[in-house]
Formats: sequence, structure tokens, C-alpha cells
Amino acid sequence: MTSTVSIPTIILIAGHWLGAWAWDEVLEHMKPGHPRAIAMTLPGLDAHDPERSTKTLDAQAEAILGVITQTGNRPAILVAHSGANAPVSLVMDRYPELVHRVVWVDSGPVATGSVFAPDLPEDVEELPLPPYDVLAQQASLEGLSAEVLEQFRARAVPEPGPVLRQPIELTNDDARRKVRTTLVCCSISSTQVMELAQTGHPMFTEVANLEHLDVIDLPTGHWPMWSSPRNLAKVIQAEASRTN
Repeated sequence: MTSTVSIPTIILIAGHWLGAWAWDEVLEHMKPGHPRAIAMTLPGLDAHDPERSTKTLDAQAEAILGVITQTGNRPAILVAHSGANAPVSLVMDRYPELVHRVVWVDSGPVATGSVFAPDLPEDVEELPLPPYDVLAQQASLEGLSAEVLEQFRARAVPEPGPVLRQPIELTNDDARRKVRTTLVCCSISSTQVMELAQTGHPMFTEVANLEHLDVIDLPTGHWPMWSSPRNLAKVIQAEASRTN
């Protein structure tokens, strides 16, 4: 049995509009087996920060680095959901030696030059959570109850405009692509993801370049931390315990 002391710290990072609170149920299931799992709120997504709308992807990447170093400066396991893929990709590129493994939750690494919202006007300071009928056209809401959706709406923080407009600049391709990687496929099956990667789909082009890749299916919607928290916790813990 692998000692929990020997397992790297797991840092959970949610996507757009979300803070550390989004992982509460997952952490409840993980803490007994992995007390060193923590969740973080990215810069720009703290509702109490008066300057949050000015935060950038660079600031988010440096904040992730800060959490890694605060937990002992040992290589950590980063769990990146959805839009957290941009700052986590930057961390992999800049500090690959500090990333033991990345677990992408219905997400994946981005390619250099990627911009989430290239057409977002410069005068738009932030992007609030869209109406659910609009959001459902972009991502699956499967498994989310009316109560969960109500909480999502009440606690969501508008995404900073600079985060959405900033192009990703990656330069350390060889080291970044050697980081051990797990794709947890939820709203799109692993078969579909790998087919898209092999055919050069822009959203999955970096997947085809990864040297150490594991793929897991967890069929549910785009927010499995709410629709399937127990199963997601089991997947994360299993991947954290891997020795290769």
C-alpha cells in the first residue's frame, strides 16, 4: 500500500467562474485517504478582491506556483478542470520540474497561441456566467440538479477579461510534454477525444503530443465535481497513487 505521506500534494483548480468552493464535495470524499489534498481559488475569481477584473493568466500561473511552493516545493499533482487548462499549461511550461502529474477534468492542455475569447472587446472588463440555456450549448449540464444550478449562479464570479483575451505563449515543449498526464473524459468520451486529437482538432492538438498519457472515462456532464463527486474523488486519488 502506498503511504499518503509519499503521495504528492494534490491541488484542485476549478475552471471559469469558480473558486475553491467548487471542490467541497470532492474534498469530503478525498480527505480520509488523502488529507493533503487542497483546493485553490485563482486570481480574478475571488469575489472580495476589488482588483480581480485586472488579473491575467500570468498572475494565475504564478499563484499556482505559490501554492506548490507553500506546500513544500515538491512536485505536486495538479487537477485542472475546464478553463483552468490555460494557467496550468503555463505552469507545466515554466516549471515542469514542479509538476508530478496533471489530471485534466473534462479539459486538456492548450497549444501555444491559444486564446479563449479572441473576439472579446478590450473594453469588456469581465464575463459573467451566461444564462443556462446559453451555457448548455457550450458544455453539458448533465447531472446538475436545480439546487446545484442555483448555487452555481449565486456563487459564480465573473471571469476577468484579460484572462479570456490573453494568448498562451509556450516555449518549453519537450519538458512540458513529458509531464505525466491523465485525461478524465466526462462530457466527451475518451474515444472521441483521441480521435479529435489524432485528426488535429484545435482544442485537442496538444493531446497528441503528450509522451505519458492515461485516459479515463467518467461519463457525466462538464461539472463532475457536482454531478459525480464521489467517483471523481476516487479517480483523482487513484491517479495520485500511481508510481508511473
